[in-house]
This record gives sequence, structure tokens and C-alpha cells, in this order.
Amino acid sequence: MSQSDTPVLELRNVTKTYSVKQGLFGKSKPLTAINDVSIKLARGEVLGLVGESGCGKSTLAKILLGLEAPTSGEVLVDGQTLGGQDRLALARRIQPIFQDPYSSLNPRKNIYDIIALPLRVHGIGDEASRQKSVREILDIVGLPARVMNNYPSQMSGGQRQRVAIARALIMKPEIVICDEPTSALDVSVQSQILNLLNELRQEFGLTYLFISHNLAVIEHLATRVAVMYLGRIVEEASVGGLFDAARHPYTDALLKSVLTPEPELGIPDTHLGMSYPNPIAPPEGCHFHPRCPAASDLCKSKRPTPLFDPNGRIECHLHSP
Repeated sequence: MSQSDTPVLELRNVTKTYSVKQGLFGKSKPLTAINDVSIKLARGEVLGLVGESGCGKSTLAKILLGLEAPTSGEVLVDGQTLGGQDRLALARRIQPIFQDPYSSLNPRKNIYDIIALPLRVHGIGDEASRQKSVREILDIVGLPARVMNNYPSQMSGGQRQRVAIARALIMKPEIVICDEPTSALDVSVQSQILNLLNELRQEFGLTYLFISHNLAVIEHLATRVAVMYLGRIVEEASVGGLFDAARHPYTDALLKSVLTPEPELGIPDTHLGMSYPNPIAPPEGCHFHPRCPAASDLCKSKRPTPLFDPNGRIECHLHSP
């Protein structure tokens, strides 16, 4: 495999299990947040990762950023394992944009110090060159240089997220992990940030892993989509393929849950019920079967084997050969 064919980011059979104690005197039980997940990101693409809250999306992001170590499996960057790479060198290549710009920026630091911090940590340049770099990146994300002396409390939510984007890009990374980067923003501001992220990807050749529960956001930005349920990838396909012809019942339910502009249609019913399975005691067989309208006896007893075909990946007995 040539260097150009090597995925820029890859997970191989990654599992992450925590030990959770129930009650003051209860015994610890394992909670598998990530269950045998394999993903490949090609250079320059945007992989959208979707699923309900608690499905393991943010845990996956922490593993990719080196903030959590997998219980088993491997994370590779350009074919080299994450654990074998220097942390500072890795930080130059992978940067995060977090969900809440209100809590991800230090309120005691001004905007210049916040954005210039990665340069200081890595010992890049002197003070004059750092100021020049900060001015340039502020211009790129659509903020005037005069905000360098402001504090986060003096800025709007959209401006703060632009600062967070500038801080992530000041090191000129190759990969950006976007963990719900627009969910804390007003709807009117979300589209501006999404358009900015799309422009930056094209200008700098960035690779995004874009985590969201908002399918409209994923459809707007992603090139490929992976659907996660209870720690497993249950479907993966191109954006067009997934939104036009979802194959997994859970993906279909997520698509039906999207609100429409027509008020007479009311709140959509996904027919999944209000309960969410307990990750400490997941169902036998296919984890989705208790909520699946198409579940059979086989689904209740045997976990489906992932099927890889020209349309992508599907983990469902309805599509087993």
C-alpha cells in the first residue's frame, strides 16, 4: 500500500470498557462504551459520526485525541500506532473543536493568549511571529485583529467558536476532531460556522471526523456517514447513499426523527419508545432488537455479522447473505 492509499486515521477493532460501581456498596460492573469499532478516514474527507446521546461518540473522540487509551484495539495515524508517537508531534497533526465554546476557552485569558498557547507549548516562533500568526488565523476565521485583547466573556457564542477554531488551526493540523461544534449555538449562527468549517477544509486540505446527533448538519458537511448504536457501528455509507436509502432500521428511525418545517406534521414519531438500553447490561443478540420494529427471533439470540459491500457497511440480519 502506497503512502497515498494509507488512511490518514484508522481505528482497528477498538474497544473501550469502564468499570462502573452501582451504589455505595454495589459491585463494579463493566460498561463497554466502544465495542469493536473499526473506521478508516481517507485524507481530505469528512466522516460524520451520528447516534443518540450515550452511544459512545464522545468517548471515541477522546480516544482519537489520545485523552483516553483503548482497552483493546489500535488507533493509527498514517499507518503508525497512536501509542508509539510523540504526544507533542501528534498534537500538531490532530486538533479538537469541542462542543461548548463557553467552557472550552479559559475565561481568565485574553483571545491572543488562548490562540497563541499551542505555539508557546511547542516553542514555535518568538512573540512577534506569534502575534503575526494569530492575526492571520483570526482573519481566516472571520474575526478582526482587535479582538486579541478581548476576553471570552466579551464575545458572542459564534465568535467564541471561531476563536476555538482558530486555536485548533494555528498549528496547521491535518486532522480535526469536531465534537458537536455547533450544538451549543443559535440556529442562525450554526450555518455560518458550518460554512466556515467547510471552507477551511477545502482551503487547507483538512480531514474531519464530525460528531453530531444532528442529521441535517451531517448531511450538509459530511462526505461519508457512520451510524453508532450502543458502542457499535451499525451502518456506514456515503452521505447520498445513507440519506436516500438507509438500510438499518435504526438509521431509518433517526432519519424519520428529523423535524420538518411543516407545523401541521407535528413532532415525528420514531416508534423507538422512550427508553434507552442499559449499556451495563446490553441486550443479547443484536443490541437494537428491543426497539426494532422488524426484529425476529434470530435478532434476539445472535449478533449480526458486519457486511461490507459496494454500498458501505451494514450490521443487520435483514441484510445478511
